Amino acid sequence: MPIFDFTCQACGCSKELLRKISDPILMACPECHKKTFKKQVSAPSFQLTGSGWYVTDFKNKAKESSAKADTKTETKKDASASSTSS
Repeated sequence: MPIFDFTCQACGCSKELLRKISDPILMACPECHKKTFKKQVSAPSFQLTGSGWYVTDFKNKAKESSAKADTKTETKKDASASSTSS
């Protein structure tokens, strides 16, 4: 869900609000209640929540799979080294 920056033209109050794109336009300032609350042009920002995102589900799997592969090859090397030394 996108986070938008809003500023009141009358009192100067500024807020970052989490809003759906389909939500109605917010015009009333939460501080002075005048209809001068406007969306500002700013760098895009958003919040990732829930599962299904790279950070929560996939980021560490590549490290885990390579670590598992390394331990398997080490185990095989240890087994072959012990059988050849015996």
